[in-house]
Amino acid sequence: MTEPIETLTSPVQPRNPLHGMTLESIVTALADHYGWEGLGERIPVRCFTHDPSVASSLKFLRKTPWARDKVEGLYLFMLRDIRRANTP
Repeated sequence: MTEPIETLTSPVQPRNPLHGMTLESIVTALADHYGWEGLGERIPVRCFTHDPSVASSLKFLRKTPWARDKVEGLYLFMLRDIRRANTP
């Protein structure tokens, strides 16, 4: 008798707000919420402060793990902040 083969899909993570999010959608949501200037103030990296665009940001963030961690952290903070604002 053989053991069942484990599927290669990622485990379901219903409480992880980053699960299933693309880096592009995270950067777009942050830019929409804070604006590029506000984003550059919160995370002072060149891709947000000098001629910012989603494409240039993605190129930099995919090569720079520490900056991507900061962006993901700011996204989680933004979600918490929005949730707090909507709680009566």
